[in-house]
Amino acid sequence: MKGYHYQKRQYRRWVSSDGLLSTRVCVRESDLHISADCAIDRGYCIKRIQCYRRQIQAYISRDSRFLTSLKPIVIERNAPAVVRDMAAAARKANVGPMAAVAGAIAQSVGKDLLKKGCRNIIVENGGDIFLKMDRPVSVGVFAGTSALSGRLRIRLSRSGRSYGICSSSGTVGHSLSFGSADAVMIVASNAALADAAATATANRVRTADDFSDAVGFARSVRGVTGVLIIVKNDFVSWGTMVLE
Repeated sequence: MKGYHYQKRQYRRWVSSDGLLSTRVCVRESDLHISADCAIDRGYCIKRIQCYRRQIQAYISRDSRFLTSLKPIVIERNAPAVVRDMAAAARKANVGPMAAVAGAIAQSVGKDLLKKGCRNIIVENGGDIFLKMDRPVSVGVFAGTSALSGRLRIRLSRSGRSYGICSSSGTVGHSLSFGSADAVMIVASNAALADAAATATANRVRTADDFSDAVGFARSVRGVTGVLIIVKNDFVSWGTMVLE
């Protein structure tokens, strides 16, 4: 477990959001940068984040395994949607449900704003992104001290559908990782799944020799459509993403 310390989120300027209105919303550890083509009500976003955090914390108070397990767990059928999203993503990626928490919260808030009338939206939560755009999007790659950090961008073609782009690292940030990758980025059908799959894939990477096995794993996770892995100055990619 890496010790916690705040790291300036310089990567936020690497997500293209031309023509969108942006704001930052923080509730304790949840630090969201939201860009949308409609006015963003910060008060509303804060309330929604607080709601999802309370639902997760309340579930943990009933079942502490939800917080501590490193493997998927069976949850109650009547659990809140955000808890079910995390558990489902964890099951597909074979990790604990908290591996999907940042992506799940970004996704939940993003869906709330789509219901409020937004058509194009990007919600980033600590490097984990939920988005729905009707035009191509470029996302810069933050890989710590790697020479490739900030030099690669993922180009996603126009789709009009929502999906997730999430990152994990064994060298950057405070999240638990059993690997040593400078960056693993996953593109998936939703942000909770992308978050869980990024953690699971990063756990499998210590050196560039692990690229083949790690990519093979990512490809095996249903709903994952792309992966990028960086270790020092080496990288590998697969799937729908286009590197720029």
